[in-house]
Amino acid sequence: RSNSGKTMAWSESVDTVLANKEGLAAFRTFLKSEFSEENVEFWLACEDFKKTKSSPKIALKAQKIYSDFIRADAPKEINIDFHTKNDISQNISEPTLSCFDAAQSSIYCLMAKDSFPRFLRSEVYKELVKKHQDRNQKRWLPFL
Repeated sequence: RSNSGKTMAWSESVDTVLANKEGLAAFRTFLKSEFSEENVEFWLACEDFKKTKSSPKIALKAQKIYSDFIRADAPKEINIDFHTKNDISQNISEPTLSCFDAAQSSIYCLMAKDSFPRFLRSEVYKELVKKHQDRNQKRWLPFL
């Protein structure tokens, strides 16, 4: 696919944006402008966490995610329901690779249903599409 095609494909789903470096960067910029970048940061931290192989690292990463995003006074506290937060708090002493799944799913849904549609209407997204269209026109119209 051309770059312009990729940019257009981002509008198909939040997955497409999260899987693309440039798309992810643009989405993060947009979330920062809405003061909700902790959502994508948490989602990415969970993706990284699920790839962890060794037990000591699992415990360390789980504690870091908990202190950064879940704990009541966390610097990047995410907005999840009490039960999910409570379950994580009770199990954080013996974390498993799936201990953040419910919270990650909840945040993913929030991004997909709430932030993502606004992102597609944002100037950040429109600028990106325009940039890719301009780049493609230059490539195909060298005589201009």
